[in-house]
Amino acid sequence: MDFRTSLARIRPKLVICLLIALAATNAVAQSALAVAGFASQRRVGDATGDQWEPAMAADGHGHVYILFPQYGPVANCPACTVPTMLLLVSDDNGNSWHTAHTLLTSIWGQFDAQIKVDPVDRQTLYASWMQGRHDILVARSQDFGRTWYFAVAEHSPEVLIDKPVLAVRGANIYVSFNHDQTLSVAASHDYAQNFSSTVLNPGAGPGWSLAAGATVDPLGNVYFSWTSYPRTNLLTQPVELFISQSINGGRSWNTTSMDVSSAAPGCAAQACSAGFLASQMAMTSDDGGSVYALWNSGSAAGGPQRIYFSSSTTAGATWSAKTDVSKANDGVEHCFPAVTAGAPGDVRIAWMDTRNSPLWNVFERSSTNGGATWSGETQLSGPARGYDYIVPDGFLFPFGNLFSIAIDNLDNTHAVWGEGRNYKSPGSIWYTRGR
Repeated sequence: MDFRTSLARIRPKLVICLLIALAATNAVAQSALAVAGFASQRRVGDATGDQWEPAMAADGHGHVYILFPQYGPVANCPACTVPTMLLLVSDDNGNSWHTAHTLLTSIWGQFDAQIKVDPVDRQTLYASWMQGRHDILVARSQDFGRTWYFAVAEHSPEVLIDKPVLAVRGANIYVSFNHDQTLSVAASHDYAQNFSSTVLNPGAGPGWSLAAGATVDPLGNVYFSWTSYPRTNLLTQPVELFISQSINGGRSWNTTSMDVSSAAPGCAAQACSAGFLASQMAMTSDDGGSVYALWNSGSAAGGPQRIYFSSSTTAGATWSAKTDVSKANDGVEHCFPAVTAGAPGDVRIAWMDTRNSPLWNVFERSSTNGGATWSGETQLSGPARGYDYIVPDGFLFPFGNLFSIAIDNLDNTHAVWGEGRNYKSPGSIWYTRGR
């Protein structure tokens, strides 16, 4: 998770002008407009303040949900603390959106949005976030986000916790979190009414472990993907990516090493925190039980990273060889994987990269055969007037290191992501849909 401890806006006008000049002379032939089939990007969320790291879900009744932290004033909520989680709801598959509203007013900041629809009934909605530095909350709604039941999945009064990642199926609700130097999972088997926690990686050496993806397959097996970071020298040491699986409701775990990545590129010029561009792995599973993983990884310390895909048709016992799924040239930086799946074999992926260097864009691909073959690339991000961090060939920097995609009941793909001037501010979230 990336805490922003200050709302001070950094406005490096000279850097912006230089980047815009570079973009104007960029010889990349690819247009910045999304290809036919996807709508032009549009800003969603509040029109004031900053919004970043959005989470998205879609149900079986035409509802699409976006949960995001709002940095800045919240309308009709003078008691809301920065940041506050806000929920956007569309009742018509993204054609129109209701005004964003709070889920729970709190004196504590709310970070790391997670939102999921139960794949069993395709209606029950779950959300999770970190409240302050000591609590992980899970919320459940059975009326399309209008009213909510809240539970504390983990309370840690002595130790700081971080980075909740949510997975749901039927009565079984799981949320992982970093607890000091271990990765823990709080599990509920009664629809998020009661939780108990276990350590996913007991005996882990010194360092930090952060989850990034999770899923529960149709057999009830639960998976978390996570990255193990060194405690010191984060910018120079390799990191290892794992997938852990439990077949007994989270009581015990089997762990598979998926990749080792070199240290990520730095981004001090954009005022980002250490490891902002580091490797992370997204996960999902389809209705047939296949499990999919998508991650960014590099081979040279501080060098560019690629996007890799792997799948398992054996409930995580074995995994296919990793495949580079980007068509960008060598030397292009890739980050922030997102993946979703639907019917058997239907898997859709997205990521950000800098093929229009130094600018960033969002790209998407899809497969109907579990990743054996892929569609062409679709560029989802495009130009927008009125924002000095968005120019015709891309945006200046990713605003937050998470974004999300989802499949609705009409088989459309929905995507939401953050674009900004730099790591600090200003920034906003953007949405598109298509197929």
